Parts: sequence; structure tokens; C-alpha cells
Amino acid sequence: MMNKLKALVCVIIPILLAYALNTKFGNTPPLLKFLNPFTGFWQNAENKAISSKTNLALKGTLQNVDIAFDDRMIPHVFAQNDHDVYYAQGYVTAMHRLWQMDFQTRYAAGRLSEVVGKKAIELDRYQRRMGMVYGAEKSLEGMMADPKSKEMILAYTAGINAYIHSLNTAKLPLEYKILDFTPEDWTPLKCALLLKQMSAVLAMGSDEFYMTNIRKKFGTEVVKDLFPDYPFKEDPIIPVGTKWDFKPLPIPSPPAAFTEMNTANIKTQEKIEGIGSNNWAISGAKTLSGSPILANDPHLDLSLPSIWYQIQLHAPGLNAYGVSLPGAPGIVIGFNQNIAWGVTNVAADVLDFYQIKFKDNTHKSYWYDNQWKNTSTRLEKIKILGEKTEVDTVFYTHHGPVVYLQKPKDFSKAANVPIGNALRWIAHEKSNELKTFYLLNRGKNYDDYRKALTYYTAPAQNFVFASADNDISITANGKFPLKWKDQGKFILDGTEPKNDWQGWIPASQNPTVKNPPRNFVSSANQSSTDQTYPYYINWEFSPYERGKRINDRLTAMTKATADSIRLMQTDSYSIYAQNILPHILPLVDQPGLNATQKEAFRITSGWNKYYGAESVGASVFDLWTKRLMFNIWNDEFTVDAVPMRFPSRDRTVQLIQKEPNSKWFDNINTPAKETLNDAVNEAFKYACDSLERKYGAISMEWAWANVKHSNVPHLAKIPGFGSKVLMTGGGKMTINALSETNGPSWRMVIELGKNPKGHGVFPGGQSGNPGSRFYDNMIDTWASGKLYDLYFMQSPNDPAAKIISSLKITKK
Repeated sequence: MMNKLKALVCVIIPILLAYALNTKFGNTPPLLKFLNPFTGFWQNAENKAISSKTNLALKGTLQNVDIAFDDRMIPHVFAQNDHDVYYAQGYVTAMHRLWQMDFQTRYAAGRLSEVVGKKAIELDRYQRRMGMVYGAEKSLEGMMADPKSKEMILAYTAGINAYIHSLNTAKLPLEYKILDFTPEDWTPLKCALLLKQMSAVLAMGSDEFYMTNIRKKFGTEVVKDLFPDYPFKEDPIIPVGTKWDFKPLPIPSPPAAFTEMNTANIKTQEKIEGIGSNNWAISGAKTLSGSPILANDPHLDLSLPSIWYQIQLHAPGLNAYGVSLPGAPGIVIGFNQNIAWGVTNVAADVLDFYQIKFKDNTHKSYWYDNQWKNTSTRLEKIKILGEKTEVDTVFYTHHGPVVYLQKPKDFSKAANVPIGNALRWIAHEKSNELKTFYLLNRGKNYDDYRKALTYYTAPAQNFVFASADNDISITANGKFPLKWKDQGKFILDGTEPKNDWQGWIPASQNPTVKNPPRNFVSSANQSSTDQTYPYYINWEFSPYERGKRINDRLTAMTKATADSIRLMQTDSYSIYAQNILPHILPLVDQPGLNATQKEAFRITSGWNKYYGAESVGASVFDLWTKRLMFNIWNDEFTVDAVPMRFPSRDRTVQLIQKEPNSKWFDNINTPAKETLNDAVNEAFKYACDSLERKYGAISMEWAWANVKHSNVPHLAKIPGFGSKVLMTGGGKMTINALSETNGPSWRMVIELGKNPKGHGVFPGGQSGNPGSRFYDNMIDTWASGKLYDLYFMQSPNDPAAKIISSLKITKK
């Protein structure tokens, strides 16, 4: 009997062990599969030696394609027709970034539950209910209706699938092994989803719920005073005084005020500063070479793998270099022989919520224009790993989806959406952004640039341009709804037709300037124009400090070179500190400070206003002024039952500079009457005490880089796959707008001329494989503020480039 029992144990234990090791528990991968030397993660460790030449026969190509990989693993694609250039782009992008492309489009489509289980269900529901898939389907219609865009997207999709079909279990990217799933075929819809996700990222937060609550509590006059429609300090993108040489369309008239409030206790997501960007172009009059220089650094949440993928595309009529979005064909930011272009976010008000009056709890009809109108329904089927498929019913009005009829618990993203409101969002419009990039990639001059922009819908971007013809330009570009002033500053009444978007601002009348007298154009997400522009784009843009610093430096600049522009991209001078320090330093009660606070005051008084990596003054100032903002506004604008937002930094500076006896400095929660002095002193001591508690006695531990803690995390936050902490300077309100995990996602400087020269870097590497030396090899260069010279090759054998391997795709 005992022998039988031993035998049984010997059989059962390996079976149970095999089951356990091959089963995914929580976040732990199935270990036996993961550790298998033939198919597991060992297969993802990249050999240092890279094969120099590979031939590959694929049935999807029409003619031979040559791809040269340079010493940073950037592909330079040489094809003989448009189909093949995008097919090859799809193939090599998937080769380096397949898991990233898969994850991002699953996230956008609300399909994460399929691979991670029920823990992602609320996120999936949210994405579906916001109309992400609906919007992608509408965009895809627009793309497929255009022959060139259709060819682009189908060829790119075919190239991705050719790579997917070449994979076996051993070759799967590492994250598939950790999360234990396999890639599915790519579809054109996924390309559209990726562009929708960028619209969602750049739509920023939504303030109309806060503003409606503030108006209800304080009244219209306080709103006008503390939340003005134009800032106290501004340096707009289109220079002040620019004349508008068009006859504007009549502006729609607003309806009677809508003050009904069923949304007072909806907690919403405030706009967070940081999703910004810089770009500028200077004419040859300001450069050493006599030809224009263009610069761009889009600020986004940083991640590994990188948001961007570098590539050069060469085919008849096309030779462009720049960065693409992994999962979408073409080059988004870059240059060719004749022109260069770049983008920053406009922050246009293209997302509004409408309060809907339903007939009853069936939600089958709603009141609009004095009659009952039928809703339509969309059934969202959400597959869940290990569970039954869920069907979520979403009601649509003519405005768009009614995102929530009841709130999910403990899901922060839902806090941004009022119950029973329909979402009107530009990302639900039929569009074809691919055509814009198709034309820009092939553009030769200013007219080509202007034509390309007419196809662009969302997310609205400030497109900066420079050409070898010595033209420079910038356009706040997108499809902008024709609105009455402040339409969407507050929640809109969905029963009133006058609240609907009333058509569109003509593309030719979007804010633009060409070759201005100051010999430069620039943007940093500030107001698009001065107050003479006849249309409403938004009531609030990003604070002006970055734009002001850029314009100050460009105004003074002469004989500029690529290197002087590179140095400017990492400029960390704070205009905010320049504006506010002279007004708050004298208010500090020095005799009342302890030894640490006195030393911190001495350092901050002598601080040069640069957010340098080693600056202690920057750390003290940053925490001090954040606490000061809190002291001024928190008592009035933080009420548990009625969520609101603080007035802007601009309005706070105006208060400190111009209204030192304002009633807003008093803390209404205490019997005493506090002054600006009280707020300043409490904030200063608070900042010093906080730094001392966290970092010990005042020392280099207080240095800004240490406090800021910049790093580049993994896209799915997988531990160990992110970067180290980067000891680098910059801050959200400086040109080098780097915070903890948000900042310049691609720095590019292009010298135009007979032979254009490109320079660029992003914080990552070309490969999405954490086992590759090309996964994060550019991070240190990026962190130190340096740029690589970009190899703008003219042929697959161009001797000017350092080529380490090549791939020849032949027709099967």
C-alpha cells in the first residue's frame, strides 16, 4: 500500500507542479512557459552581434524593398512604390514594437479585460462609453473613402500581419509571455483607434462641471473676475496685431442662460498642466546659414517603449524622416528635402457635455426642440478572460453617447463624467488625418503645407512649418466648431437647439501667420491669438510662461545655429519665478524662521530662477508656491459636496502683483483675518519643513533633480522595465518642461537649406524588447540635453550613414 501511495505522490506532484507553473495567477506569468529555455523569456535576450544582411521573401510586396538599419536601429526604407513603403513600415514597426501597438489599441478599444481579466472591466466600459470605437469607425470611413489613405492603411496593416504570421512562441515579445496571451491579426480599425487615443490624451480634462458649480456657489461676477476669458499676462501664438484677411461667418447667438443643476456633486478631473509642447521656426534672417531652422519637442507622458518610432521613408516622390506613431502609417513630425514641420497641442474646446432630459427610465426618448426624439443604442460586447462576455448597452443622442446613467464605484476616470449627460466630441467626427501626413511627407512648399492642413480634424494642433524657400509659418489647426462665446465653459442644456454646434470655422480662417516681421513663429500651448480674432476656440489655454520665455529668447537671437536652438530646448529659466519672487520674498518674516528655514531663505533669495538639476532654490520655490496657491484658494474652492477647481496661476499672479489686499487671501475657516503675508509665511515654512522631513537637513539631497524624481516608466508599469531616476533639470513651466514622468517625448531640430540636416532624440530606444540594447539606449543622451545627427539617406548604400544591418524584402 505504501509503495502505491509513493507512486501516486510521484505522479500527482509533478502534474500539480506542471499545472501551477503553466497557469497564470494574478500578475505572475505562467512560470514554466516563461522560464522555458526554448520558448520563454531567454529567447528575448538579444545577441550583441546583429546579422549584417538578411533576405526575406514576402507575398505582400509588389517590388523589392531595401531597408537599412543604422547604428541606433532606425530603419531607412527604400521602396519603389507607395504600397511597398507603407507595407515595409508596418513590418519593421511591428518587428520592434508589436506588443506596444497591441496594448495601446486594446486600451483604446476597451479590450484589456480579454487579456488581464475582470480587473480592467471598468476601464473597458469607460473607453466604449466614451465612444472610442465609435469614433474610430467614423474616422476609418473617412480614411477608406480616400484612395491614397486607403492604400496607406491597407498596405501598413498587411505589413504588420506579415510580421505577426512569422512569429512562433519563442519569438513572441516578452510582455506576451508575462501576460500569457498571443497577438491577433492587425486591422485598419486599430490604426484609427490609435489616432483616437491621441485625441483622448490631448483633449485634457473637462472643466465645465467645475465651472457650473463655481457659478452656482459664487455667481456670475466672481466667475468673470477669477476665471476671465483672456489672461492677465499673455504672449499669444499668432503675434498681437496680426490682421485677419477674411470675412468671418456670423457668430451664433447664445440661448438664455442654463442654470439648472443636477450635477453639483459630480467629482471631475481637472486639467493637469503638462500635456503641452513647444515648437518654433526662425527665418534665415536670424540664422548663421541664412536658411530657416525649425524645432519641436512635444510633451507627453513618457514611457518605455517610447511613444514615438523613428523612421525614414523613401519612394518615388517621397523622402521623409521623422517620428511615427507605432500603429499608424506615415511620419507625424519630421522633414524632407524641402520642408520641416512639427506640432503642439491647441487645447481647443472640442469636447462638451449636454444635460439630457429623458422621457422615462427606459431612456428610449429624450426632449429636444420641444418634442420627444428617439435615442439609438449601441451594444458593446466586452470579452473577459475566464468569465462570460458582458454586453453593455450605450444610449446615443444626436449629440453623442450618454456616457453614464449611473456611476461605477472606485473608478477615478468616471469621476470626470456627469450622470445622464451626452458627450459631443470632435473625435466622433468622420476624419482623415492620414491624408495630412501623406501630403506633408511629400510637401515641397508653403502651399503644400496649407493644403495638407485642410484634411486635419483632431486632435487640434499648432502646425509649425519652415521651408528651403525661406518661408516660415504656424497655424492653429483642426476642425473647430462654430460656437457662441464661452459655449462649453459650463454644462450645456441638451434640450435647446441653440446649444448645438452650429457648423464649422472654415479651415482657411483658422488662426495662421506666414513670415511675420519678427522673423520667427512659435507656440507653447498658450492662447492662439489676441482678442481681435473673431471666433471662439476656447476660454482658457495653458499658462503663458513657456511661450513668453521662447519669444524672449528668439527675439534676442541672431546668427542662430542648430546648437543654439538645441541649448534653448533645455532652457530651465522660470518666468513664473521672475514674476512672483520680487513680490513674495520681502513678505517673509525672517526673524521668525528657524536655522533650516533661514538657510533656505538665503538660498532662494540668491537663486538664479533656473530649474537646474542641482538647484536647491528651485525645490524650495516650487513647493513654496504650490503651497501658496493652496493657501489662497483651498478654503473657498475645495468643498466636499461641491467639487470645484482653483483659479489659474495667471490670475493668482495678478492677485499677488496688483491686489495685495484682496479678500481671497483670508482663510474663511478661521476666526482671524489672514493676509497675503500670512499665506506666504505659512507656505514657506511648510515647504522647508516638508523638504527637511523627507530629505533630512538642508543639503544636496534637496537638489531639484532629486525632488523631481524624473524617470521613464514601462507602458504597462511592469516593475524593472522602466528607466532609472534621471538627474536632470527642467520643470512644467520652463521650456524644458520635464516633471516626474511627463516631458519632451521627442526633441528635434531641423536646419533647412540645399542639404537639410536633422538632429533629434527621444527618451528610449527603437526596440520594444527590454532584452535589447536598443530598448533604452538614447535615454542618457536625451537626459543630458544632447541630440543625435539624423542620417537623411539618399540611397540604401549612402556612405554618410552608419549602417549596421540590412533587410531586403523580395516578392514571394
